[in-house]
Amino acid sequence: MLYLLLYPLVDHISFFNLFRYITFRSAAATVTALFISLILGPALIRMLKNRQVKESIRTDGPQTHLVKEGTPTMGGLIILAAIVIPTLLWADLSNRFVIYMLIVTVWLGAIGFMDDYLKAIKHQKKGLVGRKKLAGQMGLGIVFGLLLYLYPPTPLFNLTTDIPFFKNYYLDFPIWLFIPFVIVVITGSSNAVNLTDGLDGLAIGLTSICFVAFAGMAYITGRTDFSDYLDIVYLPGSGELTVYCAAAIGAGLGFLWYNTHPAQVFMGDTGALALGGILGALAILLKKEILLVIVGGVFVAEALSVILQVSSFKLRGKRIFKMAPLHHHFELSGWHESKVVVRFWIVGVLLALLTLSTFKIR
Repeated sequence: MLYLLLYPLVDHISFFNLFRYITFRSAAATVTALFISLILGPALIRMLKNRQVKESIRTDGPQTHLVKEGTPTMGGLIILAAIVIPTLLWADLSNRFVIYMLIVTVWLGAIGFMDDYLKAIKHQKKGLVGRKKLAGQMGLGIVFGLLLYLYPPTPLFNLTTDIPFFKNYYLDFPIWLFIPFVIVVITGSSNAVNLTDGLDGLAIGLTSICFVAFAGMAYITGRTDFSDYLDIVYLPGSGELTVYCAAAIGAGLGFLWYNTHPAQVFMGDTGALALGGILGALAILLKKEILLVIVGGVFVAEALSVILQVSSFKLRGKRIFKMAPLHHHFELSGWHESKVVVRFWIVGVLLALLTLSTFKIR
């Protein structure tokens, strides 16, 4: 909004030339998102407490979690506001990359909100029925895939994806396979982050690390000089996603202020489903779907631990882990919650660095 309003005035006021630079607007988006989170947080937490919008803690999990009973949930509203508002202020709203990301953010945020609303306010234990939640995620995948096919964000956008560690090798999807692929990426990443959101600060810290990596990927993908040097696909206009990612980083840091142990508020599905789907959508737009498995490796491990646990119990009647998802296994093994979170963050940082290094190891 500010970019479209103020940059055209550069001939009259040279200061507005700053709005030309993605780096300036990204920094501004980060700071704006951080302030929105810090200002909105206390008011929303008070409102959630007053309305008894609280989390129910499962009794079959680690007993140390029982003290969290009654902690306000649905704090993902803070995250969504702190992503959407700075993006509207600082990004180029004529850019389709940005528009598509806003659609994904609002769509998945709405699904998560409905789930939290039914559980926390209507006191329906299961919340939004699993098949309805999945239908909403798949519906987004279909719409997102069709938008990319019918109205690509740039003429150079095609239905391919990069293969890490190889130059000039791509997976080329026909449309009948591309849309199912989009559905799997968005649905899988959305649910993986949701499964990870079980400890104070765990999911928001890991997603913030991923957003830093995607901000770097978006910036180099949108610059012809960097993309030529690294021999990766160049997508004109994708650099604007750096501003969006920067807003997500600021939103994550701001929410972590209230979500760090002991948490004052939980993000709930409102935040978790949206953040996971956002990572999937960014990977699709930047042609980095395979790299999403690396940068989001902790989320992949968490989701796999649940799949393996359920499969093993059904097939053999035995459990592989003390409890799934994986973070609970380490808790029951004697690790303090904060130790699990920080160590998972460390792994997340290492995976992000490994992901960025793949651009040179080709």
